[in-house]
Amino acid sequence: MAFIESTFIKEIRNIRLPLFIKLFALLLCTTIGTYGTEKVNLQSSNLSISMTNCTLKDVLKELENKSKYIFFYYDKNIDLKRKININVKNETIENILDKLFEHTDNTYSIHERQIVISKRKVVAEQNKEQTVVPAKKMLKGKVVDNLESPLPGATITIEGSTRGVTTDIDGSFSIEVTPTDKIIVQFLGMESQTITVGNQNDITIKLKEKADLLDEVTVVAFAKQRKESVIASVSTIKPSDLKVPSSNLTTSFAGRIAGLISYQRTGEPGQDNADFFIRGVTTFGKSSRANPLILIDGVEMTSDELSRLTTDDIASFSIMKDANATALYGARGANGVILVTTKEGKEGKVHVQLRLEGSYSTPTEHIKLADPVTYMRLHNEAVRTRDAMAALPYSTAKIMNTERGLDPLRYPAIDWQDMLFKNQTFNQRYNLNISGGGKVARYYIAASYSKDNGILKEDKRNNFNNNISIDKYLLRANVNVNLTKTTEAIVRLYGSFEDYSGPLDGGSALYKKAMHANPVLFQPFYPADQANEYTKHILFGNYDTGDYLNPYAEMVKGYTTRDRSNMFAQFELKQNLDFITKGLSARGLFNVSRYSLLKVNHSFKPFYYQIANTTNLNDYTLIPLNPDGGTDYLDYNKQPQTLNSTMYFEGAIQYNREFAEKHNVSGLMVYTMREYLDGNANNLQLSLPYRNIGLAGRFTYGYDKRYFLEMNFGYNGSERFAKNERFGFFPSAGLGWVVSNEKFMEPYQKFISKLKLKATYGLVGNDNIGEESDRFFYLSQVNMNDSGKGFTFGEDFNYTRNGISISRYADSNITWEVSRKMNLGFELGLWNSLEVQFDYFTEKRTNILQIRQDIPTTMGLQAQPQANIGEAKGHGIDLSVDYNKSFTKNFWAIFSGNFTYATSKYLVYEEPDYVQTPWRSRIGQKLSQRWGYVAERLFLDDEEVKNSPKQMFGEYGAGDIKYKDINGDMKIDENDQVPIGYPTTPEIIYGFGLTTGYKNFDFSFFFQGSARSSFWIDPTATAPFVSDSSLGGNNQRALLKYWADSHWSEDNRDIFALWPRLSNVANENNQQTSTWFMRDGSFLRLKSVEIGYSLPQKWIRPISLQNVRLYATGSNLLVFSKFKMWDPEMAGNGFSYPLQRVFNFGINIEF
Repeated sequence: MAFIESTFIKEIRNIRLPLFIKLFALLLCTTIGTYGTEKVNLQSSNLSISMTNCTLKDVLKELENKSKYIFFYYDKNIDLKRKININVKNETIENILDKLFEHTDNTYSIHERQIVISKRKVVAEQNKEQTVVPAKKMLKGKVVDNLESPLPGATITIEGSTRGVTTDIDGSFSIEVTPTDKIIVQFLGMESQTITVGNQNDITIKLKEKADLLDEVTVVAFAKQRKESVIASVSTIKPSDLKVPSSNLTTSFAGRIAGLISYQRTGEPGQDNADFFIRGVTTFGKSSRANPLILIDGVEMTSDELSRLTTDDIASFSIMKDANATALYGARGANGVILVTTKEGKEGKVHVQLRLEGSYSTPTEHIKLADPVTYMRLHNEAVRTRDAMAALPYSTAKIMNTERGLDPLRYPAIDWQDMLFKNQTFNQRYNLNISGGGKVARYYIAASYSKDNGILKEDKRNNFNNNISIDKYLLRANVNVNLTKTTEAIVRLYGSFEDYSGPLDGGSALYKKAMHANPVLFQPFYPADQANEYTKHILFGNYDTGDYLNPYAEMVKGYTTRDRSNMFAQFELKQNLDFITKGLSARGLFNVSRYSLLKVNHSFKPFYYQIANTTNLNDYTLIPLNPDGGTDYLDYNKQPQTLNSTMYFEGAIQYNREFAEKHNVSGLMVYTMREYLDGNANNLQLSLPYRNIGLAGRFTYGYDKRYFLEMNFGYNGSERFAKNERFGFFPSAGLGWVVSNEKFMEPYQKFISKLKLKATYGLVGNDNIGEESDRFFYLSQVNMNDSGKGFTFGEDFNYTRNGISISRYADSNITWEVSRKMNLGFELGLWNSLEVQFDYFTEKRTNILQIRQDIPTTMGLQAQPQANIGEAKGHGIDLSVDYNKSFTKNFWAIFSGNFTYATSKYLVYEEPDYVQTPWRSRIGQKLSQRWGYVAERLFLDDEEVKNSPKQMFGEYGAGDIKYKDINGDMKIDENDQVPIGYPTTPEIIYGFGLTTGYKNFDFSFFFQGSARSSFWIDPTATAPFVSDSSLGGNNQRALLKYWADSHWSEDNRDIFALWPRLSNVANENNQQTSTWFMRDGSFLRLKSVEIGYSLPQKWIRPISLQNVRLYATGSNLLVFSKFKMWDPEMAGNGFSYPLQRVFNFGINIEF
């Protein structure tokens, strides 16, 4: 027996939410309940079909595609190759089948969705009046899965009776039946089948796995919706597409998801979170927050928690971009929402997945420094070119002896990067998850472990490891239990634990120190001389009085530990309320989270030594520089601890129902409450619990799967505002039209498989404004015991009393920041293989909190007031293209690409009156726009300096940067600053990639790109030979090779050299923000390449394995950019821990 199951058949499941407003539910259901009947007649739908010179098999397939029926037949009883010509319009299925089998020996019977085709029975005329008693027979068969593997333990029962059998170990069965019987075949985790016996004696039954609900729906705010009915702008991505050889999920975002602007500035383990924004940034201010709301299983989490998720645990990953998608979140939805749900167990036998990975990582780029000899010569030049009479730091003898390299102890030439950092490191990741369950309970449990190491070197003479070492442990358990046929309980437990050990100042700080150490004054450490033959501690090198920066000593003198724990426990209860009215359900969710971070520093004080300056090269003597200042034991320094707690409750009631096969109506009401407690508060206001409440609702209507209406609202309360501004109402609405479901589109269905138009508009609020210390804007912050405001009095001035200070004035008018969002888009499917999604969006942000700029000092205010006066506007486009095609049984390919453009500008910004210099005004300019001077070139000589407008930045001369006089007043000052370059936040992010497979091999690659952004090389951070006071002690910055190879000098007056005239002290003129050090931030990166091989089933089935896949992955392999000094994605942050290139090897095992 053969059968064809239509791929169009999809189970629509009601979305369940909790009961908390009974009155609303009863009123809603009573109102809507009159729209239609309880039962839909499947056979009432008429069909149209037109086919010429096709086989009967093709006609049956087409009928399945256009209806909800499944055909069953026995191959020997029907001529499937019989040629058919048929052309009917708007006919019932019975009329169509009558025409198909007219003048044949076949007939049919319809049983709900099943149509059984059989041979006509020939009965003698004289026996027509007699009752025929069906003869009993033995039906034999086999039950298998999609891979033709037997299913032992499947149950076969006779419909309407208690008789039944189970399959043997090989999936076979036999049961006594009559031709008119129907058998029901069931197996845990599989879709059940009902089959009419007919004249079959031997049958093979193939069961399909139960469809994943997430394949049919899109996760939206507080619920799920059928994909075709979603008109909000929601981008989803398969979790498998976010897999990268890293333990940080956020590093995979860039270029992967339309609408998400993302970039990574550092590769330091534990500090390598990517920055990401949804549709750019449309808010501003000193303490503005543009980060999206992150929800994991419905609970608000930080980007740190998101970064620690493993893709193996993620069921769905969505970003919500427009007002219709985010309005229900009210108080936090203005910047968009990232919504992640984790996996749950499914009905079926135990499924185990194990993934093991090991990877080597190395910096994508190494900063090139000038060699030590060049460093000394140009250091001398830097001193002499600024002051011809000044003493040179290095003698000719020292330079020559260093260049010869005959005595490296006395004439060191240190590459501090090579001294501190390794070329590569090895990391590991292990993930295990187990799922399964029955009809009563289902479970998903997972554990993962990752080991991330830094590229810092260790000194084996220490009994501790100063390199970065991070051990991460994740535990998760999601259990679903059907308490009754209508009640489901869900328990989710999650724990994230991290043990960090690393250098005292962190990896990026060590990179900075390595760039500020003199390479020719001393060795990192010295071998013991005769006097120190039995000295236990390390003999660290230094110079003069011992206050020079020795980055090696800074690295190995101690370590810090951070123990981080984050746990949450969640309980959810779902109740089907069909006994009240069909389609009604309720849901309640309660979550408790606890977070803690414990930090401790362990360190000793280094002993520093200097080699004695003697003429006898054989006389090796070390001079202690701080014999009483060092220690040879580890000291203990406890750091501030972090403790916080969060409690969250969510209750909802939902109605979802279809009437007369054309009207789909749903309603949703949600109440939320969140309380956050900070255990590290430093004043009374911050110590109080943070509380927010909200009420949100949604109404949707769909007609005939063609026209859709959706309305949402969020009504939220925030403790931050006074009573008159405490609650905000944020509505939204949207319309959708599925053009492809119109009758006039039927001739084009083979070409245009989907066409949907959609439009939304709405308001979203934001109360996360101002500084963290601005807890309650309507209350003043007064310090009644401020020593800074004290006074001393008395006859001998020996009495002192502290005074009173005000850091914030009460303001009852501060209110919500409001975002007005519009979205216009379409979804287009072509040839059932290509899908295009396009959105055009606009946003206007009002009530942006801004510090007042025009407050006269005569008012006597101690603190600057703030007000909701700022406004900004943004717009852009999102585009995604996906192509999925199977060319043959063994060859397939998937192409995906996306493009995001988002820009924004100031509309209202309080600033001084710039009528005379309008180019200084921010109004109409990009939000992350930089202002600076237009650098024309370098001054050729001092004569040109005298004849040019005066530059008001201290001393300057020939070879220094010459700026353009914008306003023509013959002086260069702040009035000559203009907008320069692109914004610092990229306006364009894009990505594209291909995944293909042939038989058991698969291959993929992905490119990530960024455009329309600028960054600045910081001259204060890269000026050679200059000291950085923030590092303490005596330090001298390294010389970049680029500066050494291209700089203005007396002998080479290159007015377009990369670096101006050298100097051994900071030059204020050359440190101004200008176009001279502005660089193009655009780049294209080969983000990942992966090749995999899945072992053949015939190899692994005998050992009870379902799948074994071996794979190799490369990440950050190539980058194409005009900028060559360091990785362009790091922007101006070049002197920090570099991004990493990763080579990864893994194995995935399922059984």
